Amino acid sequence: METLQIETDPAMADIQFLIDRLYAYNVEHTGRADGQWLAAFSRDETGRILAGLHGWTWAGWMKINYLWVSPEERRRGRGRQLLLMAESEARNRSCSYAMLNTYSFQAPDFYRKFGYRVAAIIAGLPEGHRQYTLVKPLALEASTP
Repeated sequence: METLQIETDPAMADIQFLIDRLYAYNVEHTGRADGQWLAAFSRDETGRILAGLHGWTWAGWMKINYLWVSPEERRRGRGRQLLLMAESEARNRSCSYAMLNTYSFQAPDFYRKFGYRVAAIIAGLPEGHRQYTLVKPLALEASTP
């Protein structure tokens, strides 16, 4: 018997199943099968994550899903290092563009310093704030503000 229900704590394996199926569909319709995860982490001597970036590359684009720096490591260049590393790796993977989403209370100005431009703004997401979609062409030369 089929079931249909909302799950508030889905298994990561189930989420990965959806990601894999959607990727296969996208490859089928674009002929681009070059997708790869992209992650970078800064860890202390015990292995604890101090900062990290996660995203993917596919079809000439890099998408940054998450970039986080622990409060004690902020303003020390960790975000800059992670972003530049990811952009460099994306260029190595023949990506021409990068994109990401951020909120008005997060870091839109940080990304603008590195050449990201606003492509879309959604006001009220979340209420009282905005969500920004930013895009950057990845020229062959590295961006180092």
